[in-house]
Amino acid sequence: MKLLIKINLVMVLVFAAGLAIAAFLSFKLLESNAENEVIQQARMIMHSAQAVREYTVSEVRPLLDEPMKKIFLPQSVPAYAATQNFNSFQKKNPEYGYKEATLNPTNPRDRATDWEADIVRYFRNHSAEKELIGQRDTPTGPSLYLAQPLQIKNPDCLACHSVPSAAPATMTALYGNDNGFGWKLQEIIGAQIVSVPTSVAVQKARSAFYLFMSSLLLIFIAMSAMFNLMMIFIVIKPINHIATVADQISTGNLDSPEFAETGTREIANLAASFNRMRRSLVKTMEMLGG
Repeated sequence: MKLLIKINLVMVLVFAAGLAIAAFLSFKLLESNAENEVIQQARMIMHSAQAVREYTVSEVRPLLDEPMKKIFLPQSVPAYAATQNFNSFQKKNPEYGYKEATLNPTNPRDRATDWEADIVRYFRNHSAEKELIGQRDTPTGPSLYLAQPLQIKNPDCLACHSVPSAAPATMTALYGNDNGFGWKLQEIIGAQIVSVPTSVAVQKARSAFYLFMSSLLLIFIAMSAMFNLMMIFIVIKPINHIATVADQISTGNLDSPEFAETGTREIANLAASFNRMRRSLVKTMEMLGG
C-alpha cells in the first residue's frame, strides 16, 4: 500500500496546484462578469433617463408652452422629468440611485454633494472623457456609479440660465434669483450619476464560485476513489500475490501453483517472467538433487 499512498500524495499535490489555479482564474472571471453585469444595469438606467429627457423636450414641453406663461411647470424641464420618473422606480428599489448633480442648480434638490462635485470637476478637467465608472461605500452596502457629463450644448438653455432678468418670471417666482444662473455655452455644469448596488451581483458570483469549486472537489474525490479501486484490483493485489509466492519460494516452498498470466499487459508479462524463473529454479533444484 506504500506505493498507492505515494501515488495518492502526488495526485493530491497536483490537484491542489490545479485547484488553486482554477480558483484564481474562475474567481477573477466571475468577478469581472459581476462587474460587467452591474455596469450594464447602470447603462440601462442611464439610457432610460436620457429617453425620458428626450421625450420631455420633444413631446411634453411644446404642450406646456401656453400654460407656462401663467405659471412655471417643472414638468417641462428634462432633468425634473427624468428624476421624477426614476423616483417612482426607486420606491421599490431604494438601493438604486439617479441624480443630475449640478454645481449651481435651479432646483436645490439637484445640488451636488461633495463626492458628486468631485465627479463634475473631473469632467471639467477632462473634457474629452464622456463616462466615468467607480465604486463607493454607501449605508446600504457597496455601490457602483456610472456618470456622464451634463454640458450646455443648446443655446436655448441659456434663456433660463444666463441671467435672472432673461429667465421666465414664473420660474424665478418659484425658485428665486440666486441659483441656476451664470451658465455658459459648452460649459459642463453637472453630471448624470447612476448608482447601482453591487451586493446582489457579487453574491451571485460568489455562489457560482463556491458551486464550481465544490463540483471540482467532488469530481476529484470520485475520480480518486475510482483510481484507487482500479489500482488495488488491477495492480496492487496481483503484485502482492506475486510477492507472497516469491517469498514462499525463497524459503524453499516450490509447490505453489503458477500465476495466471492475465490482467494488464504489464502484470501478465510480470507473471509470465516469474513463472519462467520459477520453472528454471525447479529444474535447477531437481538437477542438483538428482
